[in-house]
Amino acid sequence: MATATTTTFDLSPPTEEQLDELVADLSSEERHVLLEHGTEAPFCGVFLLEKRPGVFTCRLCGLPLFHGGTKFESGTGWPSFTQPFAEDHLKYIRDTSYGMLRTEIVCIRCGSHQGHVFPDGPPPTGQRYCINSVSLAFTPSGERLPDKLERGAPEGEVVEG
Repeated sequence: MATATTTTFDLSPPTEEQLDELVADLSSEERHVLLEHGTEAPFCGVFLLEKRPGVFTCRLCGLPLFHGGTKFESGTGWPSFTQPFAEDHLKYIRDTSYGMLRTEIVCIRCGSHQGHVFPDGPPPTGQRYCINSVSLAFTPSGERLPDKLERGAPEGEVVEG
């Protein structure tokens, strides 16, 4: 599979019918986090300790969001990454909830809440993308990326490296 900088994914949003089908497949916790901008409890997410090579995708629409190799242990209780799979796969939104100034990140394609990004991460970017496990799915290297919207390649292609 080509690198994030050379691979183009269809970023157009799902149709209303497709979105309804995708939402119907979510658990109540996934709906709360992805659609209502909630947060899962720290230190309990399924991907907190995931270290295999592969790609983390949006749980709702399947768009690749992070490479496994950019994941690091932040000690915060949520999976953390230094950079996205591709900058244009995330939308950045000013978040002033709970009396804090943060930057929320959502999937650019389906608008689902992923988490927040903070300027206190390690090199090379200095960024910490703090993500809810329930917002993600994981595709290990050697397996096919999801193609939840049936758009074809590069979705459905085998993840390498």
